[in-house]
Amino acid sequence: MKFQDLLAYQKSIDLAMNIFEISKKFPKEEVYSLTDQVRRSSRSVTANLAEAYRKRPYPKHFRSKLTDCDAENAETQVWIEFAYRCNYINENLYQELLNQSEEVGKLINYMILNPYKFGVKSSH
Repeated sequence: MKFQDLLAYQKSIDLAMNIFEISKKFPKEEVYSLTDQVRRSSRSVTANLAEAYRKRPYPKHFRSKLTDCDAENAETQVWIEFAYRCNYINENLYQELLNQSEEVGKLINYMILNPYKFGVKSSH
C-alpha cells in the first residue's frame, strides 16, 4: 500500500483542493493572512499523513506525526470559521467544509488508535 491509498490521505487532499478553489475568491487583502493560512494548514494535514505513513517502523514517530495531522486539521477548522464569520463563504459551504474536516479527523484518530492496521509493529 502507498500513502496515497490511505482514505485519510484521499479525503484530506480533496479537502485541501476544495479549500484552494474556494479561497481563490477571498478578498485580495486576505492573500497573506487568511487565504495563506487556510491553504497551508489544510495542505499540512495531507503532507503529515504521508510522513506518518513512512514513519510506521517507529510507532512513537508514527503517532506523533498523526497528532500533528490532527492539530493541523483543527487549525484548518479555525480558518474555515474565520472565512465564514468574515462572510467570505456562506453557511452551507462552511458546514460542508467543516463536515469534510471532521471526517478527516475521524480517519486520523482511527489511525492513531489502530496503528497495527496500518503496518505499525508493536512497540513492546
